[in-house]
Amino acid sequence: MIKGTSHLSIGQEAVAAGFGVAMQRGDKSFCTYRGHAHTLARGASMEGMLGELMLRDIGLMRGKGGSMHLTSVEHGVFGSYAIIGAHLPIACGSAWRAQYLGEKDVSVCFFGDGTTNIGAFHEALNFAAVWKLPVVFVCENNLYMEYTPIGDVTAVKHPAADRAASYGLERIVIDGNDADVVFRTAQAALEKAREDGGPSLVECLTYRHSGHSRADPAKYRPPGELEEWLKRDPIVIYRQRLAEFGVAEDTIKAIEAESRRKVEMATAACKASPSAPAELLATDVYADGGWAWRN
Repeated sequence: MIKGTSHLSIGQEAVAAGFGVAMQRGDKSFCTYRGHAHTLARGASMEGMLGELMLRDIGLMRGKGGSMHLTSVEHGVFGSYAIIGAHLPIACGSAWRAQYLGEKDVSVCFFGDGTTNIGAFHEALNFAAVWKLPVVFVCENNLYMEYTPIGDVTAVKHPAADRAASYGLERIVIDGNDADVVFRTAQAALEKAREDGGPSLVECLTYRHSGHSRADPAKYRPPGELEEWLKRDPIVIYRQRLAEFGVAEDTIKAIEAESRRKVEMATAACKASPSAPAELLATDVYADGGWAWRN
């Protein structure tokens, strides 16, 4: 029922969860096309997110954006971007607006390891550092830039953190599969930005369980790599932590059951929703951008 391509973030949920809980209302999120978990973590409805993937009228943008362009201004999600690196300068613009107006919201920009070899990455970091902007750059290093291992085409081991010093920033590398570690790191970076301390660059080590997109069987991965990372699934790690802190098994199972119930209810609501009306195609587009505008 989901048409077209999609890029799943299964295996990378701890990054979205840790930052999503640490961020305050009013903070701004800028995501990649792998932005489903980030959108949910900021409070957008499951029906709205899933409905957008299914191109239904119930979707966040009534099905017009689809999987790669999730947006919910109400919840501070200022877009998922399909162009690699395009949203880093936009996040700088958002942060510059907050600085100029004296507002205390922080812009948080999520991107993959492949973005670190894009010019916009370096331009945005330099601009943010020079102006001490309230922005946090978060690299979700899942080891692969589309189908290519990031280590094969990058001169440093940690593509984001090892370049931080070039812009006067602290080198921060964390376990991106541990939601508590992500949360504490996010708290510190957000507080620094909110108190006029300038930007931060955080590299979260994580792994996507699926291929780059639904069209990618990921046969380029070495044997056994996925199996090793599955042992460090963020949900597996956190489930074990709850048990270690004395949370009863029945309570954990109840959380799982409630989560599944929400998914099933959202799925049913989206199936029942009609597709977006055809006239929506002609809304929110430039209708007067040709010869008439130039003359």
